[in-house]
Amino acid sequence: MKIVTEEFLELGVDNSGAINAQQLTLLGLKESDSENFVALSLGKKLSDARAELFVLLANIKVKTARNSIIENYKALQKFRKSGSGEETQVVIYCDGACNPNPGKAGSGVAIYRGNELEELWYGLYDPMGTNNTAELKALYESLLIAKEKIEQGEKAEIKCDSKYSIECIQRWAIGWEKKGWTKKGGEIKNLEIIKKAYYLYNKIKAEVKLSHIKAHAGFEGNELADRMSMYAIEQKESDFVHYSDPIDVAKILKMRAG
Repeated sequence: MKIVTEEFLELGVDNSGAINAQQLTLLGLKESDSENFVALSLGKKLSDARAELFVLLANIKVKTARNSIIENYKALQKFRKSGSGEETQVVIYCDGACNPNPGKAGSGVAIYRGNELEELWYGLYDPMGTNNTAELKALYESLLIAKEKIEQGEKAEIKCDSKYSIECIQRWAIGWEKKGWTKKGGEIKNLEIIKKAYYLYNKIKAEVKLSHIKAHAGFEGNELADRMSMYAIEQKESDFVHYSDPIDVAKILKMRAG
């Protein structure tokens, strides 16, 4: 893990002191954050791979060249891991919240590498959402993260406290798809996000483990994902974004629970 400092950022800036779009993504920032990237990045934790890529992409002006560097680096990382016989275990906890239900909704994710907390994500605020929709959106974002990790040669596991969301994509969607996305008794609620999550899950299900975890049972990752979902509601964040403040687990756990 690398803590982002001013000295580290200086290694990655170009001759004019700017960074590119891919570097912003590695820092968990948006393009609109480019002018304030230093203040927004200090104190963040980056994986060793992200930190290395950040520096490698400095002064690479052409976007296609930057993308080529990223793809080659991913391939190298995958080769290294396959050669060593070791895989990095990434565990992704996801949760959704709605207050009241239906009402203001948000989603959250906590990512661990081994037993160490690496990243927190939050967002997808919906002023008229439901708990089930928020849970499904959090699961979908977790599947996207898992897909990225798998492509980098890592081993990914998703822990979700919503049995409804898991059943939707592992069991019920199979029958719904065969029937032209219909079911007896009427409408399939949350169909759009269910289909997206179902199709993505089918692409990576051989390489990702998806399991249920009991909510509010003392699992740190689950509790942090919960706080992020409530933080999304508080911030009214419609995008799904990286939690940019320094990660103080004790402080975050004191936030409002869902």
